[in-house]
Amino acid sequence: MVSGKTDKFLLNNKFKDQKRGQTKIQQLVHVLSEAIAHGELTVGDMLPSVNHLSSMSGFSRDTVFKAYRILKQRSLVDSAPTRGYFVTGGNYRIFMLLDDFSSFKEQLYQSFRSCIPESYSVDLLFHHYNHEIFNQLVENSLGRYSAYVVMNIDNKGMEPVLEKIEPDRLLILDMGKPPEGSISYVVQDFDLAVEHCLDEGREHMQKYNELILVYDENNTPHPPETVSAVKRFCLKNNLNFKNIPYAKGSGVKNGECWFTIHDSDLVEVFKRCRESGLKPGKDVGILSYNDTPMKEIAGGGVSVISTSFSQMGVFAAQFVKNRKRIAEILPTSFILRETF
Repeated sequence: MVSGKTDKFLLNNKFKDQKRGQTKIQQLVHVLSEAIAHGELTVGDMLPSVNHLSSMSGFSRDTVFKAYRILKQRSLVDSAPTRGYFVTGGNYRIFMLLDDFSSFKEQLYQSFRSCIPESYSVDLLFHHYNHEIFNQLVENSLGRYSAYVVMNIDNKGMEPVLEKIEPDRLLILDMGKPPEGSISYVVQDFDLAVEHCLDEGREHMQKYNELILVYDENNTPHPPETVSAVKRFCLKNNLNFKNIPYAKGSGVKNGECWFTIHDSDLVEVFKRCRESGLKPGKDVGILSYNDTPMKEIAGGGVSVISTSFSQMGVFAAQFVKNRKRIAEILPTSFILRETF
C-alpha cells in the first residue's frame, strides 16, 4: 500500500512539466530521484505499483517499469514480491571536476567537504586543462549524479558538453561566466579586480621603477585579462611594464617589482634575489597570484593578490545542499606582506 507521504508527493508533482531533451523515462527517473535526494521520499516509503503510477502520471506502464528498473540499478529503490516497490535511499552523489591539484584547490575542497553532510559522497576528478579528458569525464558522468561542480577550462565561455547537464544541477567554479539567468556560477574576476588590488598597493609600489609580470599565455590557463589589468595600472602610474614568459634564467635588479602567476617562477625570483644579495620588500618587490599557507611565511610573508578558495568551497556547498541558483563573483583581495 502506498504511504500517505507518497500519495501527497504524487498529487503535488507535475509530471507534465517536461524538461526539454528528456525522454519520458528520464523525466520520471529525475522526479523520483530528486524526491529521494531531498527527503521528500525517505527510506522505507512505499512507491505506487506500475499500474498506479502509470495512471497518476499519464505515462505508459512500460515507461514506469523501465524508470523503476533504472532506479533499482542506482540502488535508490528496490522491490519485493510481498511489498512492491519501496525507497532504499542511496547516496547523494556529487561530481566535482577541478582543473588540477594545488594547495589552494585543496583549501577549496576541504572547505566544501566540511560544509556538506557526511552522507554525501563526492567523486573528485581533475581535467588538467585537457579538452579530451574534460569531455570524456563529463560524458561518463551524465545522469549519475545529484549535482555537478565543475571548474571550466578557460575564462571565455562554458564548454559545450556542459550543456548536456541539467542547469539546476550544475555549478561553474573559478573561470568562465555562463549565460545570464541559467546556470549557477561562483567565479573570480581576473581583470578589473586585479587592477583595483594593485591600486591598493600603489603607495608601496612607488619605491620601484618597473613592474615585471611573469606570464606566458601559451603555457598557462590563467586568463590574459590580468595582463591588461597590470598594463593599465602601470600606464596610469607612469611605471615601466615588462611581460616575460618565465623567471628562470632572468636576472633580478634593484628597483624592480616582480609579479608571478606560478609558484615555480616565484621560487626562481627568490633564488635570484639571494644570489644577487637583494632583499625582497626593500630592494626588490615580490607579488604573487593566489594565496597559500606557505606564502604567509615564506620570505617573511609573500604579498599576494588572491580570491578566497575557502569561500568558494562554502558557496559550492550551499549550492549542492539547497539547489538554488547562485551567481557570485568573489572579491579579489590585496594582502600586503614583507615582500612588497
